[in-house]
Amino acid sequence: MTTSIVTTIIPVWNRAELLIEAVNSVLSQTYRPIEIIIVDDGSTDETTAVAKNLAATHRDTITYLRQERAGPGVSRELGRQTAKGEYIQYLDSDDLLLPNKFAGQVAGLKSNPECTVSYGKTRYYRVGEQPTNVAHKRTGERIDKMFPAFLQSRWWSTSTPLFTRNICDRAGPWLPLNNEEDWEYDCRIASMDVRLHYCDEFVSDTRDHDDHRLCKDFTSSPKVMEDRALAHQRIYQHAVRAGIGRETPEMRHFARELFFVSRQCAGVGLTAEAKILFNLAWEASEDQGRLAEFRIYRFLADLVGWNRMGIVSEKLDQFRSIISR
Repeated sequence: MTTSIVTTIIPVWNRAELLIEAVNSVLSQTYRPIEIIIVDDGSTDETTAVAKNLAATHRDTITYLRQERAGPGVSRELGRQTAKGEYIQYLDSDDLLLPNKFAGQVAGLKSNPECTVSYGKTRYYRVGEQPTNVAHKRTGERIDKMFPAFLQSRWWSTSTPLFTRNICDRAGPWLPLNNEEDWEYDCRIASMDVRLHYCDEFVSDTRDHDDHRLCKDFTSSPKVMEDRALAHQRIYQHAVRAGIGRETPEMRHFARELFFVSRQCAGVGLTAEAKILFNLAWEASEDQGRLAEFRIYRFLADLVGWNRMGIVSEKLDQFRSIISR
């Protein structure tokens, strides 16, 4: 580790033009020293040539790594193992950092040594649109700790936080998952009772687009749903380790989330994963009405089959969604 360096880790797969913009947003930081690690996750188009050219043009700043297609978790972990920085920034290849991000967040962490993660406001918009200064999700709120709020949602984007190297080392490796690996990683850090520094300014942009995005397509893929199920299991374990009780609104919310994903798993034939998540949802619940619903669901699932019950439940959820519009 080299003191004061901020390392930005950018995994990329077949996203050449957006990668250039992401890298340029890091190079435009007012803070120095920095390093950038591009992890090419087996790209099959011009992305590889573009990434190599970026590294050749900025030899003192950019390192290019390549691996066979393995997903974002493995990519970020390869970058983390290579990083030299005292601070770690994870950046998706379609997102951007705003110029003063590192300056404000590093200063905040240095002046608040009890904090190991700094976050600020993030904007959300589609590629090609003009952004407005509206804070995405809960990034406009001052929140002291990641748990229990992270049980309700991942209320920031991958680009939002800046981590100290120490907390990343304590958290350990990224899981080799293709879905919700970022939520699991954040909740693992949350379970260590970390204090947050809030940088009260806009620090990054999350950009939506129509190209391939893993976070948009999971229910049709058993493999991605399998990863999602494992992430949810681990998130629940992190919450229990952090001492979040069943009586809290956040745990009650996550119990419903576990039940929902259990039904999704059943619908794509992942019966073992469906049962595991269902049992965790039961364990996480204290609401008697919800427990009665669980008893009925398990009776019917055992009677007609978990896969069929999952498909029926998903269609009912879709019908309720249409009715509520």
